Amino acid sequence: MEKIQVDNALVKQFRLLLQTENIAELGLQLSQMYAQDIAMLINRLPIDESREILGLLNKDKVIKVLVNMDEEDRAQFLSAYSPFEIADKFIEHMDSDDAAYLLNNLPNKIKEDVIGQLQDVEYASSLLSLTNYEENTAGSLMALELVKVRINQTVAECIEEIRTQDENVDNIYVVYVVDDFGRLMGIVTLKNLLLAKYDLKVSEVYNTEVIAVAASADVEEVANLTKKYDLVVLPVVDVLGRLAGRITVDDVVDVIKEEADEDYQLMSGITSDVDPTDSVFDLAKARLPWLIIGLLGGIASSRFLGMYESEIQIHPEMAFFIPLIAAMGGNVGVQSSAIVVQGLANDTLGTKNIGQKILKELRLGLFNGLICALLILAYNLIFNDSLELALTVAIALITVIIFASVFGTFIPMFLNRVNIDPAIATGPFITTSNDLLGIVIYFSIGRMLYQTF
Repeated sequence: MEKIQVDNALVKQFRLLLQTENIAELGLQLSQMYAQDIAMLINRLPIDESREILGLLNKDKVIKVLVNMDEEDRAQFLSAYSPFEIADKFIEHMDSDDAAYLLNNLPNKIKEDVIGQLQDVEYASSLLSLTNYEENTAGSLMALELVKVRINQTVAECIEEIRTQDENVDNIYVVYVVDDFGRLMGIVTLKNLLLAKYDLKVSEVYNTEVIAVAASADVEEVANLTKKYDLVVLPVVDVLGRLAGRITVDDVVDVIKEEADEDYQLMSGITSDVDPTDSVFDLAKARLPWLIIGLLGGIASSRFLGMYESEIQIHPEMAFFIPLIAAMGGNVGVQSSAIVVQGLANDTLGTKNIGQKILKELRLGLFNGLICALLILAYNLIFNDSLELALTVAIALITVIIFASVFGTFIPMFLNRVNIDPAIATGPFITTSNDLLGIVIYFSIGRMLYQTF
């Protein structure tokens, strides 16, 4: 199989094959595609054609495609099946983390009915416990399939245990070592097991240095640990330290993408997680709060301008540079806050020594402000006759840039300190605030300079 570019041409090709009922060619094409690419194809097809495509796949591939489908398309596809069929055809054959993910995206009543239809009572109980974990916690993300051995077993017994447990695990990254109470003690690599003498105890060959995460931990902590320590798999423990499951790197990548999407939406002024397929009402509800804040900011800006109406009447040339001052303040604030938000999200920027970070941003703002101020001063001296205007714009610009740099740095760090998502500081909030303060700074400096000259 090779990766295929899912574009409009491919979609048209498959629709033509469906319309001409060329089943042989369809089957051949699908057999050469990865499940992820088939999911992308199905997301661009009408639901009835999507069902025809899925009907041509074997059970294992259908399951992989389901996991990668858009939520709305998957919900429509599964709506054609009864709870028993969903349990029998799909859930019974899925890894526990994928099964829990699929179940959590079903209505509660259907989810309960599906779990009730599972033939394997132990598996049903495990899935029920997984679906009961709060969303965006390590427990909601983990898989139950793993290989574990007891610390007091011999290497020979350990290898035999791995052979027994391997039936339910697709990829064995490490073997977990637990005590008689199921508490995680460490890990042992397959290499160490193969090279060790069979009569040795696991306690003599295992590694106690293991990084684990609590089932109640936030998914951001999972992502940060995985990235920091270059992990491909992360064990999950319960409140008693017992091994509960594992999280593999492919699930962490999904978390990182979702967190990045969420932060981008917040920074763009969208207050909740939305998808293009959501209803107009849901999309409007997510966007309106910040639009209203922007509207109020605009009203406040007009009121602020009204306070300086006399200056504008006497020196109307000042009005030409209001957009420049506001835009520069907003841009600088967004730049500073975006860097801070990114650092906090990646856990590369601590909240200690805030004063030093603000002082550094102050120096950076001074440098950038000086360059921009000199450029605008040169422009005004060449194209305008008013020295007062040239100095006013230059001094106001450097002041606004310095303030916006510090403000854009301090606010997200402060919000993070008080446990508020710092991403909300970026975008509309910073921009609106700097617009207002930029106007005040600009006209205050203009009033002083024009009176002086």
